[in-house]
Amino acid sequence: MNVLRRPQGLAKFYSIQTRPFVPPASLNHFDFRQRQREKPRPTTPTFYTARPEFYDQLSSLESALQHAKTALTTCHLLPLPKFAREALPPRVNAWVDKRELGLKLRSTLTTSRYRRVVLVLNELETYRSIAEKAGIIELQEGIRGITELFERADAATMLARGKAKPVKLDEYGRSYTLGKRKTSSARVWIVPVQQSPADKSTASQSIPAATETDSALTALLNPNSSSKSNEPVSVARILVNNTPLSTYFPIPADRARVIHPIKLAGLLGAYNIFAIVRGGGTSGQSGALAHGIAKGLVAHEPAAATILKKAKLLRRDPRMVERKKPGLAKARKRYAWVKR
Repeated sequence: MNVLRRPQGLAKFYSIQTRPFVPPASLNHFDFRQRQREKPRPTTPTFYTARPEFYDQLSSLESALQHAKTALTTCHLLPLPKFAREALPPRVNAWVDKRELGLKLRSTLTTSRYRRVVLVLNELETYRSIAEKAGIIELQEGIRGITELFERADAATMLARGKAKPVKLDEYGRSYTLGKRKTSSARVWIVPVQQSPADKSTASQSIPAATETDSALTALLNPNSSSKSNEPVSVARILVNNTPLSTYFPIPADRARVIHPIKLAGLLGAYNIFAIVRGGGTSGQSGALAHGIAKGLVAHEPAAATILKKAKLLRRDPRMVERKKPGLAKARKRYAWVKR
């Protein structure tokens, strides 16, 4: 039955959809050009992307990067050799965060898009430093005008947050520093040794130059040993809580830890050191004292900062004692297993 009814349904469908025939000659008096609307041309090629504002800004940054690269290449400043690129000052920037950059670009940014913009800004800042070193002021100011738009409002405060304040000497040439290690802290005063010219000439004639360092080191570690010999006693002293170094730290390893920054900088016997140490044990106190001495020596001798920084003596040792865990004997140690 369905097969028999199907042609009738098709005939009914076609009868409804058909329209009367209109001869083309009867439509000559109609103007169809007015009814046709021209599609507006997109202002930018990124019109058909999902985020045209973001890609417009990114393309403008990339074009500025290309212009800067072309200008530096014309001045024979690019490509830079590896040693010249390493000699550039370290790049320190404080770009806006992902949320604020998205508000500037009027688009929600993902992490990958944010990193893409930051990479272009970092490369622009590198070209700016090259132009600054080469003395191309016009290019430097142009790049600076672009990168300033993407910097944080509190960029100066943020960049100065991690920098240590320089140690200043008082009117008598003394330095005051604070050293820390574990739970110990040390307040250190370093005073240069002042000798008269007569004492200097006598000391230089009586002690050879090769043994001056050894005698100064022996006098610091064990002041009583120099009184038995005919050598002159070293003027430099290290007093910890108004006690000589060898008396306050009976363990040789602690004394060696305190002397290490002085010995490394080659300034044995050049300064008197007075310290007040509080908290912790002998190991922590000696580490805090060494930290304070290293910071004070840099204030007196800036040339020693490089070697002390390489030895990691100018920063606080972050290692701390791990706390005890519940159910364990110590931080990691477990109790012995007992069957019964």
